[in-house]
Amino acid sequence: MSVASDTITGMALIDERHIGELAVEHGVPEAVADEMTGQLRPCVYLVQHEDLSRKEDARPAARTGGLPELPTGVDWPSGREPLVLTIDCAELPRDVLDFPLPADGQLLIFTDMSYPPDSSAVLHVPTGVPTTEHSATYTVDGQAWETTVHEPRRLYPVTGLTIGPDWSDLPETEKFLDGDPDNEELLDRFEDAVVHGVHGEPRSDWIQLGGYSRPWQMPPDADGLILLAQIQGDAVKYGIYTLNLVVGTREDIAAGRFENLEYEQQY
Repeated sequence: MSVASDTITGMALIDERHIGELAVEHGVPEAVADEMTGQLRPCVYLVQHEDLSRKEDARPAARTGGLPELPTGVDWPSGREPLVLTIDCAELPRDVLDFPLPADGQLLIFTDMSYPPDSSAVLHVPTGVPTTEHSATYTVDGQAWETTVHEPRRLYPVTGLTIGPDWSDLPETEKFLDGDPDNEELLDRFEDAVVHGVHGEPRSDWIQLGGYSRPWQMPPDADGLILLAQIQGDAVKYGIYTLNLVVGTREDIAAGRFENLEYEQQY
């Protein structure tokens, strides 16, 4: 399935009028639609070129794998976790995410997709800073080792919507569900139309920035933490069946205190 490549602002993504129209179409009360609207958060998916329905003039915003370009004098982060994602911040859609990322430069995410990562890291390399490509080979006590290098793939930004995991427990929605056994199916169709109506259900090889996580186990974006990135293994290399999630406080992400981020791998 192909998806649209439009870059829409966060305000346009959460269109209350459109959601109201969809609620009428699906037989969902206005009060339930209002509760849903309050539980929506925008995100950006990073997808491969063939997944774009509008390929003309599409500009990549990220790359999986490859070797890191780091500022002169800066070493590969401690632990030598592989580079899994490089984000070109200036190419991300503006005003979509509900938290700020650096306006320019690159965000580099180092983490192990095959095994629980011991020392993941996110680094911001500002625009204009002299950089050097680092080799995957390094030496410890005279013995040569080599960090895993994943195949580079260009990724393109697509805006999307996510919904809070507990929204159906809200009062008006719960009342609607209790009113008729058939209402659960109506609500599922309504949710699908609102959240997945533009791009369809996110594929496993799409990387997600922001929004609510889609975890396999307990969501790590809770208790004051929000999702920065969600990376499934086959988005980096086909055949890796893990899910890595990067979370942090809204304040730390906004201030660029990426050393305070937390990492979780699910499988």
